[in-house]
Amino acid sequence: MEKYLLYINGEFRESSDKKTFESVNPANEEVIAEISKATVQDAKDAVDSARKAFDSGVWSGLPREERSRILKQVVDKINENAKRLTELEIMDSGSTFKKAGEDVFLSAKSLNYYSKMAAVDFDENVEGLSKEGVSKNIIRREPIGVCALITPWNFPLKMAIWKLGPALAAGNTVILKPAMETSMTSCELARLIDQTDMPKGVVNIITGSGSEIGTELVTNSKVDKVGFTGSTEVGKIIMKNAAENLKKITLECGGKSANIVLDDADIEMSVDGAIYAGFYHQGQCCEGGTRLLVHEKIYDEFVGKLKEKISRMKIGDPADKKTDVGPIINKKQFDSVMNYIKLGKEEGAEVLTGGNKVGDKGYYIEPTVFVNSNNKMKISQEEIFGPVVVLIKFKDDDEAVEIANDSIYGLGGAVWSGNDERAISVANRLRTGTVWINEYHLLSDRAPFGGYKQSGIGREFGVDGLKEYTEAKHIHIDEIKDRTKKFWYGTVVPKD
Repeated sequence: MEKYLLYINGEFRESSDKKTFESVNPANEEVIAEISKATVQDAKDAVDSARKAFDSGVWSGLPREERSRILKQVVDKINENAKRLTELEIMDSGSTFKKAGEDVFLSAKSLNYYSKMAAVDFDENVEGLSKEGVSKNIIRREPIGVCALITPWNFPLKMAIWKLGPALAAGNTVILKPAMETSMTSCELARLIDQTDMPKGVVNIITGSGSEIGTELVTNSKVDKVGFTGSTEVGKIIMKNAAENLKKITLECGGKSANIVLDDADIEMSVDGAIYAGFYHQGQCCEGGTRLLVHEKIYDEFVGKLKEKISRMKIGDPADKKTDVGPIINKKQFDSVMNYIKLGKEEGAEVLTGGNKVGDKGYYIEPTVFVNSNNKMKISQEEIFGPVVVLIKFKDDDEAVEIANDSIYGLGGAVWSGNDERAISVANRLRTGTVWINEYHLLSDRAPFGGYKQSGIGREFGVDGLKEYTEAKHIHIDEIKDRTKKFWYGTVVPKD
């Protein structure tokens, strides 16, 4: 069984009170690791370490090319240890072999992108404002400072990299706090970073309770920025706590995304897309297509094909390369999903397929689809975060858009159609951060990702994601040489 320690100021250490917590494999309920549980004092020590490192300039003061080189070292370490990281993701999070391998690959790819971005000079001369002989105006992009990065349990390694990459590329120092349910790959990442030329104190990784050390990170006055991915409920708490000293925040929160199938869509492809959108990682995806909107003209045919294809999905050991559906993360989330299935039935929706627990060991639930549903039901409005899709019929594009936008969330969504112009017209009217056309879940390192409404604040990925970890500074340089300065109500009068 693995034992993991806290990583503070470039050193591995036990928590100050020696307490630990266990990591449990959701596929078989076996304990797979013992992990140090940080105290509030440990969190303060991690913040102090990051603060000292930032203020010293040991990272922010490095040439951009040097920061780029060190981040590339971390990329190489991830690639060299891809097999082990994949195995840990499977055991710790219940990710299928297919997903876990993809996550490790994409994590390295994302960090590689930001290692290159670290070398880019984003300072700019404002041509429209600058005038030769009069003034020169520069906008500098400077690191914010100390960043607390709080990640969820559904994509452990990937979410850690999504936050570490831009924060470090911009020159910040960080404290990473992964979810207690899935801390193992972040702890492994600490070991890999320790093998590089990363200066001490730049990256600190601590594990433990969000309500304790997470709250300390958010309220600590030495922390300048919080980057959080998780539920909207917790995001609101973080926003409230961060307001105490107007701390910068990025929040990527919940979703109830609409997956719209128009009547001119390729039915076979859209059925496959609906399964992928709704059941990838057992539906434990914030931007997953859990509201499936299907045009009334193709509804019956679509439903028949959907049910038949779901029946062929393999549920079981996530380490098996043939498995399509693995376990829910833990007993608490399993019970929550089963309660939603019960609620859906009580609301009058009908189970087309699934709805049952699978096996005696592990937290497995059949892929579940509700029909005879409407958008006012709780199963249509609330984020279930499990393998549950609500299928809703619509009559035309206007109604589809109306249903899709009738949500407190706005994170993802898709339109399936044989007519790109029509699909884009629908996509343009959706109040959501990402819209796929004839695709789902595909994200790019170069394109911004984030939510409208209660799905969050700010963006991740690309230049937008990097700038979330910077401060913009305007520098005005006076270049008028021959003049008499007369400051009168703030006006500079040049010499005649």
